[in-house]
Amino acid sequence: MASSAAASARVSSSPVASLARFFPDAAPVRLPVEVSRVAGDSAVSPAISAERTVIEFGTPQEVLFACAVPLEFGDVVHLRNSDGSLDAEASVVAVQYHLGKTIVAARFLQNITNWIIKPL
Repeated sequence: MASSAAASARVSSSPVASLARFFPDAAPVRLPVEVSRVAGDSAVSPAISAERTVIEFGTPQEVLFACAVPLEFGDVVHLRNSDGSLDAEASVVAVQYHLGKTIVAARFLQNITNWIIKPL
């Protein structure tokens, strides 16, 4: 019991958890992904600045994660997990900076079915 309370305190005090407060439907998910910023002109380069990170919170429409990729409001990111069951683009809707990391909330550009299951 004490260890789960400590884990809960660590999660709730993370920078991503602080951003998740603004997304009432956000649930912890811990999904490893590769995230890359999609270039505005795809003729130049399909994607730049790729890195592995973990989606820490999600809603049916949004993902929240921390990364070192320099992202700004309105940027488009490509998210893909290792088995390809999540392979989508999302637009950055919120950004916070914390100790050299970018804390990001991004909204899917298309409907992604069953990527997160919410309890009834």
